[in-house]
Amino acid sequence: MIVGIPKGLLYWKYGPGIEAFIKELGIKYIVSPDTNQDILDRGVKTCVDDACLPVKIFHGHVHWLKDKCDLIITPRIMKVAHREFICPKFCGLVEMLKNSIEGLPAITEAPANLETREGIFRWFLTLGRILNCSRRNIINAHEKALYFFENESSGYNDLDFPLKVALIGHPYNIYDSYANMNIKNKLNKLDVGVITEEKLQKEEIEEKIKRLYKKPFWNFAKNSYGAAISLYEKSAVDGIIYISSFACGIDSIVIELIKEEIRDFPFMVLKIDEHTGDAGMDTRIEAFCDMLERRMYFENKCAQSREYGYSCKGII
Repeated sequence: MIVGIPKGLLYWKYGPGIEAFIKELGIKYIVSPDTNQDILDRGVKTCVDDACLPVKIFHGHVHWLKDKCDLIITPRIMKVAHREFICPKFCGLVEMLKNSIEGLPAITEAPANLETREGIFRWFLTLGRILNCSRRNIINAHEKALYFFENESSGYNDLDFPLKVALIGHPYNIYDSYANMNIKNKLNKLDVGVITEEKLQKEEIEEKIKRLYKKPFWNFAKNSYGAAISLYEKSAVDGIIYISSFACGIDSIVIELIKEEIRDFPFMVLKIDEHTGDAGMDTRIEAFCDMLERRMYFENKCAQSREYGYSCKGII
């Protein structure tokens, strides 16, 4: 048996753990390639029109795998934290795939409640039984996978740059370089470093959430808001870039909450979909970075003026 693992959606968060599980069981597996134009085209052709870009990309990865394996892992992820949920499209992803792509091999359908160790084990136990593995082997493989689930090494933390921005958004928008037009490399070439939410402690994010009237229902919304506000208040970044999928309802709410809190701090929203092109993206990124440079220059000038007892009037 050959198992297929689509390199989309929450692969960027849980993929290494799933790969470790399959590998420990001695099962042959194949991971779809990094997102490219062919993957995107497959997704656009097979997925419903009103789906967001990440879901279309996931369809493309599954379509690429369908003739190359006997089972495709499509986690029906329900929850990743206590009393917090993620996009409802994850709950119905299996049905979307079944009704959109013809000639699919077997795909996993079991719900995945990843909020506790017990929930993670149950999902791996179900997967292991599908693969006809013994309970002992499943338990051993689960321990290997659990290490990756609990010790995420992903995230950007570029400290050796004169300017730094917080890159905020869903993990599949941040780490799929084709979907976001390779934004990290573009920023680094402009001498701007990138910091993401993974480099913050969970307690820091939770602390910022307490100021809201009500705790966000969505896990990604909570993380995006908490990370943006924490990095802003710590003065760890010079600006914030929010990468948002076109038509994402969760993002539309979080963006406004962040704007209310940071006021006039440099903040840019980049909407991405299958029509997004490099030219427009490059122009906006370059303009934003130019603004950050000017802001830093004037702030330094103002600081020097205050040091010598002069007013900042006329400098800013």
